[in-house]
Amino acid sequence: MGAARRLATSQAGMIDVHTHAIDPDLADVSARFPGVYPTVQRTSEDTAQIWLDGRMYREIDSRCWSAADRVRDMDAEGVAMQVVSPIPVTLSHSEPADGAAALAEAQNNFLAKLVEDAPGRLAAFGCVPLQSPRRAIAELARCIEDLGFVGVEIGTRVGDRELSDPEFLPFFQAAGELGATVFIHPVDRTLDTRLAKLRLTFGMGMPTETAIAAAGLLVAGVLSAAPNVRICLAHAGGALPSVLPRVAFGQRIVEGVTVDEYMATRQARKLWSDSLTYDINSLRLALTRYGEDHVVLGTDYPFTAMETPAGAVLADVLSQLGRSTHDAIARGNALSLFPDPA
Repeated sequence: MGAARRLATSQAGMIDVHTHAIDPDLADVSARFPGVYPTVQRTSEDTAQIWLDGRMYREIDSRCWSAADRVRDMDAEGVAMQVVSPIPVTLSHSEPADGAAALAEAQNNFLAKLVEDAPGRLAAFGCVPLQSPRRAIAELARCIEDLGFVGVEIGTRVGDRELSDPEFLPFFQAAGELGATVFIHPVDRTLDTRLAKLRLTFGMGMPTETAIAAAGLLVAGVLSAAPNVRICLAHAGGALPSVLPRVAFGQRIVEGVTVDEYMATRQARKLWSDSLTYDINSLRLALTRYGEDHVVLGTDYPFTAMETPAGAVLADVLSQLGRSTHDAIARGNALSLFPDPA
């Protein structure tokens, strides 16, 4: 049974497409390859630390690797299924491709095992060494065809290259051909250092990073050149819903674009996003920009930034926008985002 079919036949309840996981015994690929890659150090049976470049990056606990712990929390909050994805800092898009490929393979193997440990309750976004589009496509195909994943997660840039670089177009086209969803999530290590001084990396850095990457894809025409790809943006696309009209106006006055079909506001209707806005008014805007059928539930489980309880904002959706919109975000739209290949 394909991953998407498992979603469709899962028990009643919400489908959370934005959650993270990591292997507590993740291999140290820097011992074999040049570059700076994350490692995990256990501190107890139920806790661990992610280390990167000689510094402790984050404290984590067993919810990151225990299917039983995840399912316990899911049952408590009415979540029928989670889509697990790598912790973004582990994507390592800026490092040499050999190490990134080894890390991606190891993480994908772990995620496959995690999904197996909770039959019918978990699906997965894998990861790929995007700095080498050829190898990324090969790992993408393994994720979909061999491991049964619903797609892959990528960052918002690849070193100093943008996702809209023509070099990456074959990757997006391959994703479309394979029926894979591409989940775009910002990585905090790629943000403007100015924001750290202002203590705005979370509040401003991540939302603007996602908006820039997504807007770049829209104005470059990537969604037209790869018409079958399904791209889902984390955090409702960050600042993108707010800036889309200005981006489109800029296309007119700077680039001379006159055809509505190519405007960012029109192209954005091809995008998907999660619901993680912490605010009903921000979510309303995302629904307006992408369409009420293109927004899915996302919580950022199991980290501090997660929405608690899962789907908390949906209470306001139910009271203000009605049952059909509530149910679409909570579950129905995910079934359309992850259709089984014909």
